[in-house]
Amino acid sequence: MSDNKLKISVEDVESVEMLDGIFRKTLAFNKEVMICHFLLKKDISLPLHNHEASQAGFVLRGKIRFDIEINEKIENFVAKKGDSYIFNSNQKHGAFILEEAEVIEAFSPYREEYI
Repeated sequence: MSDNKLKISVEDVESVEMLDGIFRKTLAFNKEVMICHFLLKKDISLPLHNHEASQAGFVLRGKIRFDIEINEKIENFVAKKGDSYIFNSNQKHGAFILEEAEVIEAFSPYREEYI
């Protein structure tokens, strides 16, 4: 991680297509926290999954329905421009993209697979 920069511009980072229609740019990070920019195409589903990192996000534009597992039941909410959200460590969550969306997400600790 020694080649990580203190300042990174979203324009200087190439997108990685993680799944069909889901594009990620990994921005600034260290071992404790990571910031990523996501572009999510309309009508794309992100299946339920979980990971060690806690995840907080902010919707820059668009609309997303998030599905989360709470007490072994799936609940959902819609996040739109200006909304923020958070998922705890190992909490199962997924999404359906209602309108093309752009989000900024922070992960703590960082996600090594996103480097």
